[in-house]
Amino acid sequence: MTNRLYNDHEEIGVVKLLVNRVKEYRARFDLTQGQLAEKIGVTRQTIVSLEKGSYIPSLLLAMNIAEVFNEPIEVIFSKKEEEK
Repeated sequence: MTNRLYNDHEEIGVVKLLVNRVKEYRARFDLTQGQLAEKIGVTRQTIVSLEKGSYIPSLLLAMNIAEVFNEPIEVIFSKKEEEK
């Protein structure tokens, strides 16, 4: 079984995407990718992938990121639906 980054909603014509504001908040807090990675216990490459949108974090990781920025998860991560 392969992992999919996006839910398979092709039959209804909607692709759900995760929008994240990690890069924006990291800049506000003047943190490098490496510094943020160290604070939440992941590699810098994980942060790079997250910011590029090629990695969707687990709930625990999203909670840890939100805690660093002292914001609710839904402020940093949100769902975006686009018509195909």
